[in-house]
This record gives sequence, structure tokens and C-alpha cells, in this order.
Amino acid sequence: MAVPTAQPAAFDPAPEPAPPPRAAGRERRSWAPFAARFLGAAGGGLLLYLSFPPRTLWWLALPAFALLWGVLQGRGVRAGFGWGFVFGLAFLLPLLVWVGELVGPVPWVALCVFEALFVGVGGACMALVSRLPVGPLWAAAVWIGAEALRGRVPFGGLPWGRVGFGQPDGPLLPLAAIGGEPLLSFATVLVGLALGEFVRRLVVNRNPRALVVPALTAVLAMVSGPLAALVPPTPGKPEPTVTIAAVQGNVPRLGLDFNAQRRAVLDNHVRVTEQLAADVAAGRQPQPDLVLWPENSSDIDPLRNPDAAAQIDRAARAIRAPILVGAVLRNPDGQTTTNSSLVWEAGAGVVERNDKRRVQPFGEYMPWRDFFALFSPYVARAGYFVPGPGPGAVDMAGVRVGVAICWEVAFDDLVADSVDAGATVIAVPSNNATFGLTEMTYQQLAMSRIRAVEHDRPVIVPTTSGVSATIASDGTVTASTKQFTPDVLVDRTALSDTTTLASRWRSTPEWVLVALGVVAVGAAVVSRRRWGKDEDG
Repeated sequence: MAVPTAQPAAFDPAPEPAPPPRAAGRERRSWAPFAARFLGAAGGGLLLYLSFPPRTLWWLALPAFALLWGVLQGRGVRAGFGWGFVFGLAFLLPLLVWVGELVGPVPWVALCVFEALFVGVGGACMALVSRLPVGPLWAAAVWIGAEALRGRVPFGGLPWGRVGFGQPDGPLLPLAAIGGEPLLSFATVLVGLALGEFVRRLVVNRNPRALVVPALTAVLAMVSGPLAALVPPTPGKPEPTVTIAAVQGNVPRLGLDFNAQRRAVLDNHVRVTEQLAADVAAGRQPQPDLVLWPENSSDIDPLRNPDAAAQIDRAARAIRAPILVGAVLRNPDGQTTTNSSLVWEAGAGVVERNDKRRVQPFGEYMPWRDFFALFSPYVARAGYFVPGPGPGAVDMAGVRVGVAICWEVAFDDLVADSVDAGATVIAVPSNNATFGLTEMTYQQLAMSRIRAVEHDRPVIVPTTSGVSATIASDGTVTASTKQFTPDVLVDRTALSDTTTLASRWRSTPEWVLVALGVVAVGAAVVSRRRWGKDEDG
């Protein structure tokens, strides 16, 4: 009997080759670098957020950028963009969470995603220049370029969250008097990036000589702050000391319709001012030379409403000093409005006026209103404000007062214009009530502290609901209020007519740093062929 024979091997189906044991291990390990970079980028962005006020953890900005450097160094352009975007989103989402208090989560997240794109572009360019000698130096300049772009486009830009605005308690603060916020931001970023390069070389190279350059870069950048404090401003003419009162009238939070709320806010500021007058008469407070009310302290147009005008005049008579009144004024076209600061004298009414020069997009006005209305019903809440021709300064009782209305304090040029207009003290009338009990008011207060050092001017911040504050020219907060509490601050303020290098040079240091970053990117592009294929993981 014939025994069946097996089929020829040629007809056997080829078995699937078993993967080598080490291949599976490599596949599993391939996720580890990605996860590490993601954690580094996201963790760095979160640390940068935590370095901002109301916390005084300024030093967290240094490990934040050290982590970012570890993620970006030697990477390709596409990877740099991605990790920069992750870093920016992890930073901006918690920093700007107060935006959602008014408009809800979708516009808040959309804003953060859009702004993080600028950080992504910065990350791409930082990765590109990271291979150059002294890479952290060029990368820090690139970061300033990204901040400069984000602070100007679109619709005037969003300077909120620039790194220097998180450093009012750090040792680098005196640099603001030399090169403004951009130089302060540059030095902070440079220290962090240099520390990141130091750690990288320590782990990878372990050659002590290789550690010298990043260590020296970090040390020199850090000591630049104390050294800047030794540079005195140019003296001006002797200025007197005046008494300035900042009134925080508070806002009602529940139970009133829109018009009743506006009237209640005005009545609150009149009432607190009259109480101050009573305290002055009783000797409990000194007589102020001038009084500052916050933005929106009279949303009822006192130029069109005799009752509102009478209330303000009553307060001015009681306190026997001119009052800077934050008012919303309707323009002759009947549709648009201006956000204005009016100098009100008893019996005379308005004697000086400064209109807000840069109004806030998506809040005070809505660009492309019909288009954005397709995506969110909150578009209807945006106002119809238009910028005015304000000079940035007003005269009150013989004092030249610079005026930066709320949002304006974030813009370098507007505050510099006020100083150029002769301001010897800067007022930042603000209304943060819309955003509730959030960190927004502390973030803005930090900007005012930077401006005080930048221009060697005392700064007074009156707000509707807090935090109001008086700030010395060295950035120290000498007095402040609690949020959503009626209060008044009376301060003996030493006026200043000095000129800092930052005031004289204005935006020049920023543009020098931007040019440095652009040149570095150009040099990196030219040298790119020498590096071989990009590593875009």
C-alpha cells in the first residue's frame, strides 16, 4: 500500500517570521522619547504659568525654559513647532482661564490655541538655531521675536503673558529700566535655556570643559539684573510729593438689571468718596490733592445724563479735589462709544479728557462681527467702542498724570507715550469685575509694577472691584485692597521726572533682539545642509 507523501516544501505556505525579541522592545521604547518630550513641553508650560502672580514663584520660569530647551535642542523645524505649541498651550490655558468667566469655554480654548501657534512658530525657530554655537543666546532672541509678533498681530495683538510680566519679584527686574519688558523677558529666558544646555551637556558629554559656556551664559544673564540696578536714571527737575487717593467703589454682583447695575456702580464710588471726605474732615485721612476713580466708574454718560453729572459733582465738592472719572461716552453717531477718563472739577465739570487709545478686540469691539457670530452667541456681548485721540496724559491739580486705561498697560508704546507727554505719575484705572474672583487682576497688577520700574514712575491702580494698589517707582506695592470690597487708598506719592534708558530708547532694545533672532535663523538655515537630515521626532 502506497504511503502518501508530504507536499513539496515549495508549496507550503511561508510561515510569518517571528519578530526578533529586541524589535518589540525597540517598538515599546520608541514611545518613551515621545512621552518624555511631551511631558517636558507640557510640564515646562505649566511651570511658566505657575511662575506668574499672584504667586511669587518667579524662579519657576527658569526650569520651565530649561525643560523647553531639553525638548527642542537638536530637533527639526516641524518637531520644534509641535513641541513649542504644546508648551504654549500648557502655559496659556491656565493663564487665560479667566477669559472663560465671561464667554464660556469654547472662545477661551480657541483663543489659547490660536495664541499657542505663535509659541509654536517660536519653538520651530528655536529648534533651528539650537545647533548654532551658544544656542541658548540665539534661541532667547528668537523667543523675543515670537513675543513681539504675538503682541502686535492680529487686531493689535495680545501682549498678555509675556515672560517679563511674570518677573516683578525676581532679581532681574532692574533690567526693565534699561531695555523695558523685552530685555527682562530675554534675560529670564536666556537663564533658563542656558541651564537646560548645562544639564544636557552634563548628562550627554560629561566633559567639564563643555560646561563652561552654558554655565557662564547663565551666570552672566542672572547677574545682569543686579548690575542694571546700579545704572541711575537721568535726573530731572525736582518734583513735589502729592497726596493721591484711589477709590474702589465695588460693584453689585446679583439682583440688578443692566441699567440699575450701572447706576449702582456710580453711586458706590460717590458714596466711598463722600466717606473719604468725612474721614478727611475728622482728621483720620489727609486731604488728597487729586482723586482717581477706576475705569467704568460711570458707565452712565455724565455729558448726556444730568443726574450722573450731579452725582459726580457732589463727590468732587465733598472731597475738594479734582476726580479722574472713568466714563463711557456715546459718540455723536449714536452707535459707537469711547472709554474715557475725565478730569472733573467741582462746579466746572470736565476740564480734561483722555480717551482709551487701544480698545480690546472681542470685548470692547468685535472685529469681523458677522463672521464670528456664526460660531458663538457671545459675539452679541461685544461693545462698539472706538479708540480716541487721547494724549495719554492729563493735568490734575498741577500734576501731569499718565493714563493707561486697563488693557493699555500691557502695551509698551502706550505707557511710553504717557511718559513722553510729561507724566510724573501713572494711573491705571481698571475694571476687572467681569472676570470675577480670578488671577486676572494680579496679572495686570504685575504689569503695572514692571511699568513703574521701566519708567521710574510711581503707579496708582484704581479698580472697581480689586485689586487696587499704590506702587512705588521701584515696583514695590506699598498698599493694596481686597477684591470685591469697597475701599480707598490714600498715598503720599513722590512724583518723578527722571528719564530711564528704557524711556529714552523705547522699542529699540526689542527690535535689536528681534533682529538678532532673525539673523540667527538665517544663519541656521544657511548651515542646515551641514547637519544632514532633520530629526523630526
